[in-house]
Amino acid sequence: MKRYHEVVVVGGGWAGVSAAIAAKKAGCDVAICERTDMLLGAGLVGGIMRNNGRFTAAEEAIAMGIGDLFHLLDGISRHKNVGFPGHSHANLYDVFLVEPRVRGLLERSGIHVYTGKRITGLRRDGGRITAVTSEDGDVLCAEAFVDTTGSSGPPGMCRRFGNGCVACIQRCPAFGPRVSLTSLMGLPEFMSSRRRGAYGAMSGSCKIHKETLSKDIREELERTGVVVVPLPERLRNPSKLETKVCQQYALREYADSLILLDTGHAKLMSPYFPLEELRSVEGFEEARYADPLAGGTGNSVRLTAVSPRDFTMKATGTDNLFVGGERAGVCVGHTEAIVTGALAGRNAALLARKKPLTVIPGDTAIGDFIAQSAIDTSGNPLTPGSHGLSASHTFAGSVYFERMKSLGLYSSDPVEIARRVRSCGAEGLFLAGE
Repeated sequence: MKRYHEVVVVGGGWAGVSAAIAAKKAGCDVAICERTDMLLGAGLVGGIMRNNGRFTAAEEAIAMGIGDLFHLLDGISRHKNVGFPGHSHANLYDVFLVEPRVRGLLERSGIHVYTGKRITGLRRDGGRITAVTSEDGDVLCAEAFVDTTGSSGPPGMCRRFGNGCVACIQRCPAFGPRVSLTSLMGLPEFMSSRRRGAYGAMSGSCKIHKETLSKDIREELERTGVVVVPLPERLRNPSKLETKVCQQYALREYADSLILLDTGHAKLMSPYFPLEELRSVEGFEEARYADPLAGGTGNSVRLTAVSPRDFTMKATGTDNLFVGGERAGVCVGHTEAIVTGALAGRNAALLARKKPLTVIPGDTAIGDFIAQSAIDTSGNPLTPGSHGLSASHTFAGSVYFERMKSLGLYSSDPVEIARRVRSCGAEGLFLAGE
């Protein structure tokens, strides 16, 4: 079947969903294709929002007119304004409610949602994509495309750079591995080099069935949102911290303790923890992993496919392809995916309508973040002095949060944040073109 849309987004994680919403706000007919039967990808097991500089980014996005997802997530948060080691004022959204709520938002917005639609080919005219083709034979034509296929897996990458396929939420064996539009275009892709002597990184947390924890731990977790259980010396393994994709959670406390967050599951802030050792800790005697199923041995491998792009999120070497999320840089986290995806979607829509593209002012945290995380066609930082592939970029910690604070961009005051967005002319930026 042949279908026609103005903008087609490939990849239904947070970046893709945000791209679709932003493109729709800009006035276009939009479709989103997701290879599995559920949207959100890692967002299905994520759960953490608004911690540290992510609060600033969320409020900037709201002021710019792309706050739909942040409002939705605030509304389904199990706990608000909680603190845990190295992090302040976090919201913990309910991972069990989030996917149908997000899908409903897209459908009410008039966005065409195609799940079970694995894109495996494309048609092109030079540097311009004219259509993408799905594994089941559909052809989707559009004026502009957004690649938000992510950077995790597939199983071969997890075997080569991790501990093998651990049956994570990406479900590659069931639905097939991701296929990026940039790879189909023959464009360069780069792996994160931030780990010494290795590429990629492991997802930074596991999810435990809450029902398998002791009553005391379960009740405290549901009451406060956070439980910290100190580990005996024999179970501490600080070397695991280097493997984590989320370096904001790589503090020593995460090696010395079991840190649990209540996102519906009990979210264990460790890339993996041997099951027998975990069950030797009081209160965890019957613990069972919910994601990944083999969380005792490893986790999914991410940051394996970063694409060169400019500050409008357009992929370098193409005429009408934009990228967002982890494909757009070593950008780690849901908030980071939402804001990069939003700009990619908006500019895809503007290009489809033959309008000038948007660059978010560098006086905002979002604009500065987008500039700092870009790479060129050699894999080097596009912005002089930035870290490129050698560091995780996140509003919540690591090198970028330190930069936010040094530039005075970090704030937890919504009024102050909105005033700054207004002062640089970005208020309602994503509403222009409706």
